[in-house]
Amino acid sequence: MSELTKNVQPLEDFNWDEFENGTVANVAKEDLDKAYDNTLNKVADHQVVDGKVVSVDKKEVVVNIGYKSDGIIPATEFRYNPDLKKDDIVEVYVESVEDRSGKLILSHKKARLSKAWDRVNQALDEQQVIQGFIKCRTKGGMIVDVFGIEAFLPGSQIDVHPIRDYDQFVGKTMEFKVVKINQEFRNVVVSHKALIEQELEAQKQEIISRLEKGQILEGTVKNITSYGVFVDLGGVDGLIHITDLSWGRVDDPKKVVELDQKINVVILDFDEEKKRIALGLKQLTPHPWDALDANLKVGDHVTGKVVVIADYGAFVEVQPGVEGLIHVSEMSWSQHLRSAQEFLKVGDEVEAVILTLDRDERKMSLGIKQLKEDPWEAIEVKYPVGSKHNAKVRNFTNFGVFVELEEGVDGLIHISDLSWTKKVKHPSEFTKVGEPIDVVVLDIDKENRRLSLGHKQLEDNPWDAFEEQYTVGSVHEGKITEMLEKGAVVQLDENVEGFATPKHLVKEDGSQAQQGEVLPFKVIEFNKDSKRIILSHSRTFEDVQRDEKRAARKAAATQAPRAAKKDETPKIENVAASTTLGDIDVLAQLKAQMEKGE
Repeated sequence: MSELTKNVQPLEDFNWDEFENGTVANVAKEDLDKAYDNTLNKVADHQVVDGKVVSVDKKEVVVNIGYKSDGIIPATEFRYNPDLKKDDIVEVYVESVEDRSGKLILSHKKARLSKAWDRVNQALDEQQVIQGFIKCRTKGGMIVDVFGIEAFLPGSQIDVHPIRDYDQFVGKTMEFKVVKINQEFRNVVVSHKALIEQELEAQKQEIISRLEKGQILEGTVKNITSYGVFVDLGGVDGLIHITDLSWGRVDDPKKVVELDQKINVVILDFDEEKKRIALGLKQLTPHPWDALDANLKVGDHVTGKVVVIADYGAFVEVQPGVEGLIHVSEMSWSQHLRSAQEFLKVGDEVEAVILTLDRDERKMSLGIKQLKEDPWEAIEVKYPVGSKHNAKVRNFTNFGVFVELEEGVDGLIHISDLSWTKKVKHPSEFTKVGEPIDVVVLDIDKENRRLSLGHKQLEDNPWDAFEEQYTVGSVHEGKITEMLEKGAVVQLDENVEGFATPKHLVKEDGSQAQQGEVLPFKVIEFNKDSKRIILSHSRTFEDVQRDEKRAARKAAATQAPRAAKKDETPKIENVAASTTLGDIDVLAQLKAQMEKGE
């Protein structure tokens, strides 16, 4: 007999026959089964019930719901609650009372989900503090398991301090407040920062109430931005604006302070209502202007580095915190106001002359053109009237061309001084910006820094020769090159043009001359001063016809006395009446020539 059965004694009055027939002590076996079933909970599939934790390990949690068997739930469904222990009451969802193996199948996750949405809405309405399990990182924040729902925790809502390492929070269970719910898409946003802010609010109020302007405090650099540095003063933050970090210019605050660095700051200003505190760092050191050399004066030369540049000028740091402005007009003797970027760039080391110095206002103006001699001081020596030079075309106006002889010395060629013969409507027809052009100095206005220049004066005036060639009455062949409203431009020679009005463009057949035609033209007016030649095509044949008529009338006049003798009829000759139209025309021309000679 084994150790397990040697002390076991059979019941003397047990009736094996009744047991085998299904009855015990006059009670049917079915009644016994029914009585046993009544001691168990009534459990149906797909319902949520409370259960008691029987045991907990790394892989599974055993839960008793008062049924004839216990259910097993994966431990992963309880990750949000790392403090789960034996005898805790948890909600479970009955997936199946018996599966194929006769096991009770439970789910804690589904039980939470069935009531999660109601709980989340209740937590938002009542501003409840809830627990959540941070599952993983996502773009812009974290995913948190709240009542089985995946909620979004923005990175800015994790802590009051900026978070640089999100991974340190993955797998942690933390307290949160529901701050936003999108009912349509069932999106939930939670915040841990809101809980911290509530705790810090009273602490901040107390700290701010003790602040005073000018007070010096120790703080810790908690965040660095492009516009300044945030400093933790022990529960409340203050901002050092980038302009208050150093007396010198700061382009990057990271060059002045580092994250988590302990620094002393001074309270510049604060707003109790908005809880904003303005801090200063440079104010803890003397102003550089106070340490500026007392012997420094206007006219002295200084050296420095270009720290800021704009179109109107450049700021040069002559020593840390002490800057001077070189206006663009003080960069060159040129009268053309250009951009400072054409002369300097940030980082350049430059030498300059002090033009103005105001220690009270802490302002200094500098110049670099003063390092060179002013070209206008001896302008009449280098560019005397009548001297010839080569210049560069800078720009045009309707009345002329502005050229540069050297840096700071400009001049104007009037449109009338570009060519002796060519009629220039706009200077762009004659030259181009940037091209070289030969000039002669016509006049100097030293006071206003202006030179009058000429280009055509480099050659002799061809109109002296034209005066002899194109005399009034002479006939020349010309080509109509342009038709205008008031007449036509006629090309007589390569460099000579004339003008004919419409009435002088009528041809012998009565038609009007057209552009491109080559015809004979008679000079009817020549003006050397205004460089004008008036032509007529019509007069070339009209004058011939007039001469023929005049000759005919003269012949008739000589034959008239002879006829009178034959007829012996005395007649009185009217001398005035015998003057022909042709004679009058010749007399008119003679008179015009005499007047011109006078």
